[in-house]
Amino acid sequence: MLTFILIAVAIFATWKLTKRYSYWTDKGVKQRRQVYILGDNAPIYFKKENFFEMMLNAYKAFPEERYMGMYQGMLPALLIRDPDLIKEITVKEFDHFLNHKPFIPEDIEPLWNKNLVVLKDTRWRDMRSTLSPSFTSSKMKIMFDLMADCAKVYVDYFTKQQDKTVINVELRDITTRYTNDVIASTAFGIRCDSINEKENQFYMMGKKTTSFTFTKTIRIFLYSIIPKLCKILNLKLFTEEVRNFFVNLIKETIHLRETKSIIRPDMINLLLEARKGGRYIDPTGNETIYTESKIKIELTDLDITAQALVFFFAGFDSVATLMSFLAYELALNPDIQQKLQEEIDKTLQQCNGDLTYEALIKMKYMDMVVTETLRKWPPAAATDRMCSKSFTINPVKPHEKPVVLNPGDVIFIPINGIHLDPQYYPNPDRFDPERFSDENKGKISPYTFLPFGTGPRNCIGSRFAILETKMIFFYILSKFSIVVTEKTQIPLVLDKNSISIQGKNGMWVGLQHRKQ
Repeated sequence: MLTFILIAVAIFATWKLTKRYSYWTDKGVKQRRQVYILGDNAPIYFKKENFFEMMLNAYKAFPEERYMGMYQGMLPALLIRDPDLIKEITVKEFDHFLNHKPFIPEDIEPLWNKNLVVLKDTRWRDMRSTLSPSFTSSKMKIMFDLMADCAKVYVDYFTKQQDKTVINVELRDITTRYTNDVIASTAFGIRCDSINEKENQFYMMGKKTTSFTFTKTIRIFLYSIIPKLCKILNLKLFTEEVRNFFVNLIKETIHLRETKSIIRPDMINLLLEARKGGRYIDPTGNETIYTESKIKIELTDLDITAQALVFFFAGFDSVATLMSFLAYELALNPDIQQKLQEEIDKTLQQCNGDLTYEALIKMKYMDMVVTETLRKWPPAAATDRMCSKSFTINPVKPHEKPVVLNPGDVIFIPINGIHLDPQYYPNPDRFDPERFSDENKGKISPYTFLPFGTGPRNCIGSRFAILETKMIFFYILSKFSIVVTEKTQIPLVLDKNSISIQGKNGMWVGLQHRKQ
């Protein structure tokens, strides 16, 4: 009898799984062969691919299709390959795809689920309106000096090492130290020196927050296949140590600013002004006015902590990824590096040796180099949207059928696949900043350059990320050349154990003192 029951359960489970993994084929959508329970993520868990490679290979699976079916664990998702369809979903029909897919089941991790990336509907709109003033051109100009201070300390550390002809550096390590200090200063109002003080508390907490240990990876996997059980078991993403550190840090900062009437042009200050309502005039005279009609949400200390934390989470890791691959490409392409250094030297001369915000943002070749890095190595391999209203993808090609997306269905936009498609970027593996010259950038097809997403839900911090990247490379390349050393891996092999893109054995280059 027991044997019969077990067989019946096995048959039923197999039938349910078969039904689940035929979700897209039943709709007439092509999909790859699936591994039950794991879905398209199977190569990641078996350490055969990282997320970057998995999304790229999925994109290449059906090159003639505008879309294809995927499964994130047991969750069906539609991969959108067509730029026109991406525009329709993310811009024209944005109200049908307003939100991101929940990363963690609601109510498990309040510190995560209250941040801008995760917030939904009206709550997201209000928080976006609240945070947007932090990232305007005028605010970037104010933060310029804070970034410059961090960059100068950072470069001075290497400049003092005159006894070494070439300084070997691991890019992931040194770039996260810089991004850590910039975020500490501009978002939290804290001065850090992570290049000299290697194990300062803020940096160590940053590493714990952004690193994906085996335990954290397993929890993320469980979130995707059994979210209800995770909620019952209260499986949180962050450790209590990390959670308490950031919560207490923000509380202390808020208390100090409110009791001492401290005003600082950063994210926390803008959130505090929004919370109490009123007006804020920055040091340049620009005014931000918060009224009850504009901000309709009550901002708690936890809300403010959540925004600061996600800014830290994104800025610490993603921007460091951009910087690491930019340095790596410059080491492999010395002709491009030399041209960039010539622009830097010319700009320094025009500024009488003191870089200004206006001079930095006017550097065309610097912008081309950063943009090409974002094209070839987008820190986010994909972005997602979740359907909130029933939506039909109408057929365009003869073999297509109408595909109805229901509320809760998820779509993925494969950023790296589009960026590395020779249809849009000839010879896509070649690092070529000239793609984005004034003469050529008009040839780029709309919605094929998406490093920060697209539409109203694009990355709010993109201007900030680009500015701090340009800043550090300006100062580094004014003093050093980035060179290949015996430790530099050519070609680069990506780490299969990492969710973010990075070299398998680190990304090593050398800093060689320039003759002044």
